[in-house]
Amino acid sequence: MNVLVIAAHPDDEILGCGATIFKHSSKKDIVNVAIMATGLTSRGDTSTENILELKKSAAKASNLLGVSEIVFCDKKDNMMDTEPILYIVKDIENLINKFEPDIIYSHFYSDLNIDHQLISESVQIAARPIPGKKFIEIRLFEVLSSTEWGRNIGKSNFNPNLYIDVSSEMHKKIEALEIYKSEMRNFPHPRSYRIVRSLAELRGSECGIESAEAFFILRSKG
Repeated sequence: MNVLVIAAHPDDEILGCGATIFKHSSKKDIVNVAIMATGLTSRGDTSTENILELKKSAAKASNLLGVSEIVFCDKKDNMMDTEPILYIVKDIENLINKFEPDIIYSHFYSDLNIDHQLISESVQIAARPIPGKKFIEIRLFEVLSSTEWGRNIGKSNFNPNLYIDVSSEMHKKIEALEIYKSEMRNFPHPRSYRIVRSLAELRGSECGIESAEAFFILRSKG
């Protein structure tokens, strides 16, 4: 099985589905990751050195989880609304043509972060079911400190309809986030190790297991 994870910024891919990535790769599925925007610059950090270091962290985290290839598209951090969405769609179409995924994991559409919103919409457009083309299942993930804060933007809340048991994989997700230590925060910030574990336990409790990552299946053959 070919799996493609399309995330807006470095660390979104781990926060959203890091344990699931490791579960796929452990089953010998081919997992590829695309990071669409740079990160950092919206916080005023335009240092080329720091942006490069963040990319190195992303590559190291992906390697830890068994990712086959990671691609950086280098779009402007939190400024993706300044370019036509067609450009984003075309980039994602190119990724789909390159990796030929059976499943795409990406952002939930109702999210506080504008880049997350646009990536979600662009994935839906690029992977639309066209006759004669490969059907792609789309699974949308939640990102702490972003998805849960986007509840008043006029769209539905994140209500998962797929739970993946990651009780045996959570330690790898935490290890991957430790590589991204510059992006993590202290408890009780939602992007802290304690809350990451707590969310997995909460999602697990919703389906009767120890730990889970939850997704909204936007499109599936059933």
